[in-house]
Amino acid sequence: MPLFDQKTMDHFALGSDFAFSATRIGALGAAEYTLVGIAVDASPSVGPFKDREESCIAEIVKACRRSPRADNLMLRVSQFNATVTEIHGFKPLLACNPSDYKDALKISGATAAFDAAKNQLGALLQYGRDLKAADLTVNAITFVITDGEDNVSKSTTLEVRETLRQARKEESLDSVLAVLVGVNVKEASVSAALQKFRDEAGFDAYIEIDNADEAALARLASFASRSIQAQSKALGTGATARVVGF
Repeated sequence: MPLFDQKTMDHFALGSDFAFSATRIGALGAAEYTLVGIAVDASPSVGPFKDREESCIAEIVKACRRSPRADNLMLRVSQFNATVTEIHGFKPLLACNPSDYKDALKISGATAAFDAAKNQLGALLQYGRDLKAADLTVNAITFVITDGEDNVSKSTTLEVRETLRQARKEESLDSVLAVLVGVNVKEASVSAALQKFRDEAGFDAYIEIDNADEAALARLASFASRSIQAQSKALGTGATARVVGF
């Protein structure tokens, strides 16, 4: 397998506000890929369980590396607080190491969940177009993981919905599955705001976890990895995998 580093990555602008990076198509070896996006809240309220969030990402990577479809998965991980920052761009799952996510989250700022969702979907769509143009078959799944209400985004929920609609309308992506995850949501107002975000933006599912303890985030890691594998198995069928039971 080639060594995947900054020399094998291309960089893309998404309008004037967002950007992403992705493995250069010439460095890829498979004919079909499921693109996986994970956007993780890094606002101050997640500080007490930052390590558990990072472990959750690592466990998703571990589980997916064991999948028979591991060679056909590409992962991008971003974090968001007042802004959206890429932890790493799209690269083959087998080039992602669980240890990469230790101390990856930088806690600060506010909660730009709408921006994070739009950025993630826009990156999936644009990279999907490029892969499709190279005669590769592609589908996608994305997770936005947050514990609070959006309070600083430039984007709106309707803009997120439009980006998701465009990704589903175009033929560059075989199918798209989008999941919003509320973590440690104890206040009814926060829960209601996140469910409203799900409905207005058009997410396929909203998963809510009461506590961000180790057991709960282990369940989230299992849910995410099973959902990723189900979407990968659906690649080439034109169907979107069903959201698996949490």
